[in-house]
Amino acid sequence: MERASAEQGWRFRLHEVIFEADTTAGRAFDLLLIVTILLSVAAVLLESVASVREQYGALLRAAEWTFTILFSIEYVLRLIAVGRPARYATSFYGVVDLLAVMPTYLSLILPGTQSLLVIRALRLLRVFRVLKLAHFLREGRQLRAALWASRRKIAVFLATVLLLVLVIGAVMYLVEGEGHGFTSIPKSIYWTIVTMTTVGYGDITPQTVLGKLIASAVMIMGYAIIAVPTGIVSVELAHATRTPVSTQACRECSREGHDADARHCKFCGAAL
Repeated sequence: MERASAEQGWRFRLHEVIFEADTTAGRAFDLLLIVTILLSVAAVLLESVASVREQYGALLRAAEWTFTILFSIEYVLRLIAVGRPARYATSFYGVVDLLAVMPTYLSLILPGTQSLLVIRALRLLRVFRVLKLAHFLREGRQLRAALWASRRKIAVFLATVLLLVLVIGAVMYLVEGEGHGFTSIPKSIYWTIVTMTTVGYGDITPQTVLGKLIASAVMIMGYAIIAVPTGIVSVELAHATRTPVSTQACRECSREGHDADARHCKFCGAAL
């Protein structure tokens, strides 16, 4: 009984340090983690520069492996600290933490994959919890709820756009033909997407009068289409509730974003 109690005691202290920023030790750990993440991302960026890689390649690779080992140890400690490791491992932050160390190990088999280590930058999202910026967490939850609520409307909108792109691409293939660069319907669809999104690479351009008229209509249509998803999400954001959000992490599943007055985790039911 005493052994179990002692184990729960050190796991509780480990959880407080790693997942919470209320204590001095927890805040220091999180700030140190953020600095380490920034340094590791900077090392990856510098290694991609040929001149820097030639001069400091060995040092940067050593730093890369050092950061990877440290993050690997941290990931294992996070799994130990929570009551339900599987829930943490499959959560957003759990997946990001795992992906933050995998590229270095994969580089032993597939050279070059270490460039994917920039995904560690996603771990900087924890800064909102570290600095206790609860209002940012609340706004983030509202944005996520608005996107989820408008998913069907956005899906219908995207389906409509895809049909328009398909039809316009086929029409441009018939109007312009292979002699003007529209050598196939897929290539004409590519031109339609580039034109409708107002990117306009200019690698393919219509030459006929009718083709130019269609292109002009597609460009104008593009401005109208771009505004549609913004309006859909804005409406849902206006309807989103503004409830206070806590920065406390659940001891069992490590999930955050609970209501300020919550006593139990809304994801797994454990006491907060």
